[in-house]
Amino acid sequence: MSAFNCTFEFIKSYFMKKILVPLDFSETSDNAFVYALELAKLFKAELVLLHTFDLPIVDSQSMPINYATIYDAIELTNFEHFRDKMPMLRTMAEARNADHVVMSHILMDGDLVFNIKKVVKQENVDFVVMGTRGASGWVDSFIGTNTAAVISDISVPVLSVPVEAKFTKIETIGFTTRFREKDIEALQKVIALAKKLLAKVKCLYVKTPSSDVTEDTIKRWESHFEDEAHLQFYIIPNEHVKTSIEDFLVNQEIDLLAMLTYKRNFFVELFTTTTTQKLSQHLKTPVLALHE
Repeated sequence: MSAFNCTFEFIKSYFMKKILVPLDFSETSDNAFVYALELAKLFKAELVLLHTFDLPIVDSQSMPINYATIYDAIELTNFEHFRDKMPMLRTMAEARNADHVVMSHILMDGDLVFNIKKVVKQENVDFVVMGTRGASGWVDSFIGTNTAAVISDISVPVLSVPVEAKFTKIETIGFTTRFREKDIEALQKVIALAKKLLAKVKCLYVKTPSSDVTEDTIKRWESHFEDEAHLQFYIIPNEHVKTSIEDFLVNQEIDLLAMLTYKRNFFVELFTTTTTQKLSQHLKTPVLALHE
């Protein structure tokens, strides 16, 4: 069965029931929480709120005290912090008419990425929303720190939200493609999300001089998706892929950028360049990482 014939199954399986939000009590994670709330309202999904903390490595020779006492005190402190944070999160939910959203809370010690993977599996999580710290956060996110590790190591979509990305109605979703078979599945998921958001999808292909994508392939895609009234294809001839995407994000007023994780190296190039005004503008754009 070709990827073009799998639309129903992919859309049917995409709708989310559980959204995981890692929280560290910062403005960044609060901002991601707002995006997660809005998605939970839309999909009638449950939020799973995760807070992790590290236990210290204690040298028994230099500090001969009761390990259990230390660990219990740290865990209690984090529990109390988490407990004290919940009324504020509930107030945020009420302000967004989302107080009906079901929320569960998980407190775990240990590595954040390991715990996210564990919770995704145990709780049957469909979607992860994580915050990033703006310009430096984008660099961190796509060069081996927490968000990049989560994107690489789990199988569900990950929405990375910079702290500057204040939530407004998502009206336009951008999607980059190379017209590969596996891109079809990802685009179908993006279209399903866009329909729930009542948004349009702008699908971009940057056609470089070395491109091996034929006109027949492009026409086949356009023909397959011709009934999707809110989908537009943009074929831009340019040898500079990164610059073309930067321009696309700004000129087409993209509210959310969806990309496949096979572009990890491209992510590094795109988000570590901070020399242009256009790039600083789209650092405010949330990125939805989809898996192959």
